[in-house]
Amino acid sequence: MSTAHPSLPRRSRLDPEPVARRDFLGLAALWSAAAALGFAALGALRLPKAAVLPSPSKKFRVHLPESLAPGEAYVPPGRSVALFKGADGVFAISTVCTHLGCIVKPTPHGFDCPCHGSRFAPDGSVVRGPAPAPLPWLAVTSAGGGSVIVDEGASVPPGTKVAV
Repeated sequence: MSTAHPSLPRRSRLDPEPVARRDFLGLAALWSAAAALGFAALGALRLPKAAVLPSPSKKFRVHLPESLAPGEAYVPPGRSVALFKGADGVFAISTVCTHLGCIVKPTPHGFDCPCHGSRFAPDGSVVRGPAPAPLPWLAVTSAGGGSVIVDEGASVPPGTKVAV
């Protein structure tokens, strides 16, 4: 006759031993520490790799369209520059507003800032604030064959044009 309690199921000798609560908590702490060290090691392995995204070059070549009318702005795709072609040459104006850095939109009467309402004349001078300064003119050099090289990192005095 068996001495086991009738309401408890009988344990087989093949069943694993039950884990005590203290042992379970110790194992959970050990696995948590191992996971934290593993994630820290992964983070340390990423340190030698720079987290900076490459940016486009400040100098770039632009081929002006033949259909560009004098006084009409041409904005190259992906750039914050407006190029103008006239009888006396080509010039470039930055389209970054001098107020808070929004990108201004070319219009028939100049440039409008969509963020705070600044207006600029076609030559970049301020028509209506809150922009504190005119749009900067950028350095342009002729590259031959109807194309020019624009340097977004170099400002030139307003009125500086290059013959193409």
